[in-house]
Amino acid sequence: MADAPKFAAYGYDVGLGTYESPEPAAPLGLKNTPWGTNREPQQVARHDRTRWMVDETLAFAKKCGAQPWFVNLWFDDIHTPYRPREGKDERGLPDRYRDVLMETDRQVGRLLDGLRKLGAETNTLVLLSGDNGPEPSLNRTRAGGLRGMKWNLYEGGIRTPLVARWPGVVAVDQVNSTTVVSAVDFFPTLCALTGVPAPAGVKFDGEDLSGVFKGAKNARTRPLFWEYGRKPAPEGKAGLRAFPYPNELDAKSPNVAVRDGDWKLLVNADGSGAELFHLTTDPNEAKNVAAENAAVAHRLTTAALAWRKSLP
Repeated sequence: MADAPKFAAYGYDVGLGTYESPEPAAPLGLKNTPWGTNREPQQVARHDRTRWMVDETLAFAKKCGAQPWFVNLWFDDIHTPYRPREGKDERGLPDRYRDVLMETDRQVGRLLDGLRKLGAETNTLVLLSGDNGPEPSLNRTRAGGLRGMKWNLYEGGIRTPLVARWPGVVAVDQVNSTTVVSAVDFFPTLCALTGVPAPAGVKFDGEDLSGVFKGAKNARTRPLFWEYGRKPAPEGKAGLRAFPYPNELDAKSPNVAVRDGDWKLLVNADGSGAELFHLTTDPNEAKNVAAENAAVAHRLTTAALAWRKSLP
């Protein structure tokens, strides 16, 4: 987006963006996509971008020395279209995905090894998460059986793994599959974990869940909201927009959603098509129970649409 604020407006000292950024970094490509055939002379090959990103991250950490630092690192090896180091037939989708996933795994290992060599391993919190579910889900096989995928608000589209690593603080081999954590919780949570005062007068959408990272399994106290864009679906199509994978199971969804405790409701922006699920008993969102729980459906529909209306 050419009119987006520059990195400094968000508080970053250094910003290395892609061609989609108002401040693209030359090694990532100034105008061309990383998967295109016309690579710019200085542009790092797609299969080598993650290595380059890790190198830049470690160089920044080394430069900071003992001074506290923060890095927001966006890997894109496992974003379609897959471009592993060894070229393979496009029809071999699962193999290509495996190859780029293994490269990402190698580079995460390099990052952790680099922090150890810098003496920063025990005072650095590393969070690893995804921004959305798989595309396509191959009929839920890549979404752990969950309904949906990228492009929609079912659990297969918005529920992603979150891995936290901080030796001596985050317990090793601990799994929490009950507490719901969202990216909107990161700001207040990171402030609490690092002892940095939160900005005065700021009302966060998320909440401080620092105790969860230290082993607690308490539930969140605030609902979570989602919206997938604002462009209406074409005539006769459900959900937000024409869907590019017509053979995917139940992959289109209403475009507004809210989760409050065990309840999750999806609804179209005009208030139609409400779907209510109890995620503890029905994590795959198989049974719409809006009719049997009309009061809950009405309450959550009202909250979801009010939240959407409040957005800029």
